Amino acid sequence: MHYDLTTLPNGLRVISQNMPSVRSVAIGCWVDAGSRDETPQEAGASHFLEHLLFKGSERLSARAISEAFDAVGARNNAFTSKEYTCYWARLRSADLPLAADILGEMLQRPAFRQHEIDSERHVVLEEINMNEDDPTDVAHEQFVTALWDDHPLAPPILGTKDSISAMTRETIHGYWRRRYSPRSTVVAAVGDLDHAELVDLVTEKMGEWKGLELSRVADIPEIGPRVKVRRRDTEQSHIVFGAEGLSRGDERRFAVIVANHVLGGGMSSRLFREIREERGLAYAVHAFRMPFLETGAAAIYAGTTPSQTFEVLKLIRTELDKVMGDGITDDELDRAKGNIKGSLALSLEDTNGRMTQLGRQELTGVEHLSVDETVARIEALTHEDIVDAARKVYSGPYVLGLVGPFDEADFEEYVQ
Repeated sequence: MHYDLTTLPNGLRVISQNMPSVRSVAIGCWVDAGSRDETPQEAGASHFLEHLLFKGSERLSARAISEAFDAVGARNNAFTSKEYTCYWARLRSADLPLAADILGEMLQRPAFRQHEIDSERHVVLEEINMNEDDPTDVAHEQFVTALWDDHPLAPPILGTKDSISAMTRETIHGYWRRRYSPRSTVVAAVGDLDHAELVDLVTEKMGEWKGLELSRVADIPEIGPRVKVRRRDTEQSHIVFGAEGLSRGDERRFAVIVANHVLGGGMSSRLFREIREERGLAYAVHAFRMPFLETGAAAIYAGTTPSQTFEVLKLIRTELDKVMGDGITDDELDRAKGNIKGSLALSLEDTNGRMTQLGRQELTGVEHLSVDETVARIEALTHEDIVDAARKVYSGPYVLGLVGPFDEADFEEYVQ
């Protein structure tokens, strides 16, 4: 995977990859600031700040930003995770200076006008309301809370209604000053570009940015068997069942990806066939992973009628035990490898997919691998590798997050 990387004197990293066959560029500013970095008083500040930066600087208003991007047909947005925030734009390569100018203004000189903070506060509160109305989102939050308890990864990215309602301009401004700096930021760009010209452009727009070097304490969480139920009289119960997974840099992550595909990665997966196709107990069932700096999660989601919830949980436990005890077949291994290789190739066909991979890996310190290098690691996996990885992440202690007409005591036996 060829890429160019330059670190400016102020610590800002600029990484790029040229795609000569396109006439567009995807550019993203990746900031090492997420919900795990917040104090209790700042709960939700990372995401709130993501919204507020689009309100502009003293030079650029929110309307000026939106009109400038609209005038060139750009696609732009941002997202916040537990460990980072990304502001991105995808536009014609000729308009790259415009994107660099706007993104640079947003990151370095946000206005934090009080009336805009107050208006955007209502937007964030409505987003929290929207998530609360989605039982799938609530079940995932219940699982995360149960898994990590009082660890910094546990609190919701959006914050709470109380924390957002109480958040002051001083709190948001203080969080921005503490977490946003050139040394905590990566500018990634992929498309029809020249790296030297990109570095000159970023130097012009962000080379004078000052800030401190940041650090993040990696606390290993203590995981115990837990059940968290949000009691609701819903038509479906929503189940997230799993355990502690691997950190993002763990070499065994490729084997876990294969194991998850065999378990619940597609229509040919064991859980999909057993729970949906054979028994008709659910419409949606899948396995997933959440990797972070020092830990992770491996889990299975299913939505089913409340009366069938206990049967679905038994089937999930049964299929996990089969993989850990009996392993997987040659056909399952071949299908999983083929699916992962194909999905990887498709995900990197466009500039935004490549920019996302490039920026995230550089910011988080995960090694940059080409498609061929990744494929080679997947191809090298054996049956033993898959079973060992499955045992590592699915042997417990188990954790269950659930939404439905239940009590937590109803499920204690399933996490033992």
